[in-house]
Amino acid sequence: MQSLQTVYDNLEKIDRVDATTSAIYRQSAQEVLADPEISLEWRKAICDRLNQVNHDLTVHYVVDDDSY
Repeated sequence: MQSLQTVYDNLEKIDRVDATTSAIYRQSAQEVLADPEISLEWRKAICDRLNQVNHDLTVHYVVDDDSY
């Protein structure tokens, strides 16, 4: 597994990578969120960043007839 800092940092640049890399970054974040041995502080930080990224991508890339 990647370091928690790397997972967190990768989410920051998710809008600047290709779809495959974006999916890998999201999967890494989901693995962190699902691991109860990772501190709540880290899981919350990664969850917050993932939610923000999802929101930003939805606002910038989804047009009226698209579904997310």
